[in-house]
Parts: sequence; C-alpha cells; structure tokens
Amino acid sequence: MNLLKQPRLPLSTLGLALASAVAAFLAGCTSTALPPAPPPAPQPPAIVIAPPVVAPSLVSQAGNPRDYRRDAASHLYGKNADRIYRGKMPPLLYAIGVLQVEVDNRGRVTGTSWMRAPKHAPEVMAEIEHTVRAAAPYPAPVRMGRVTYTDTWLWHKSGTFQLDTLTEGQY
Repeated sequence: MNLLKQPRLPLSTLGLALASAVAAFLAGCTSTALPPAPPPAPQPPAIVIAPPVVAPSLVSQAGNPRDYRRDAASHLYGKNADRIYRGKMPPLLYAIGVLQVEVDNRGRVTGTSWMRAPKHAPEVMAEIEHTVRAAAPYPAPVRMGRVTYTDTWLWHKSGTFQLDTLTEGQY
C-alpha cells in the first residue's frame, strides 16, 4: 500500500468546487450603495463661563454729581500728588479749563467733553484729558449707577494744577 498516494477527485468535481468558490467570492462583492451614515449626534451647547464680577475697590456714596465731584477730585489729587500746586495760586494762571467727565458704574471714564477749553494751550488740554483717563478707575458711583460731573482745572505755567473743587484759592 502506497501511503503517499492520495485519492484523486474527478475533474468535474474540481470544476464544480472552483465554480462554487468563485460564485461565493463574487456574491460578497456588491454594487448596491451602502445606506448613508447616520448624522452625528447633536453636541451639547458649549458652556461659557463668564469672568467673575469683581466689586469695585473704590466706592462713592455720593447721591448727586456735585457730591461725586469732591470724591473724584480727591481721587485725582491722590493719583497726582506731585503735580498739585501747593498753597494759593497766583492771580494770573497759564490756563483755565472746564471739563465734564463721564464715569460708568465701575468707575471707568467713558467720555470727556470740554465746556470751556483753554484753546490757547492745546498741550494743557491734552495733558488734562490724559491725566483724567490715567487716574481711572474712579470711585464707583454706586448710588447713581453712573455720573457726569464737571470740574474746573486751574493750570499753573509750571505744569502743576488745582481743581476748583479743592482749590486753596488765589492771591
């Protein structure tokens, strides 16, 4: 008996097996379109965390613009101590200007407007506006919400000044 010899299948059986394998392979290939993928699930809305509201560090309890003017003038003097003219001012000043300042509920300057501008000294106008804005934030006008106050700037030729609200007067 020959152990190496294997039984042979008839040729027609081999052909039939091959044809079945090809048919099975081709059956796996399809030309029909696959159904569309389902739409992505809606994303939950992004959570936006607002920055914390910080209470103003400076607060004014003034109930009207005239009272607030004193708080604002004191604030300006504190921020510009080295620029305040000490004592009574001389009779002839280099410039006098009247400025309105708008302050919001947080003490930020939202606007300025001249009621009487020292137009002969545009550098003084620019310096006063810069000084007002640089001193922000002002005391928050908590009782009024926001305020527009007016003050008169008395400007010495040395570049020092006084505000009419806190002036020491003139000779």
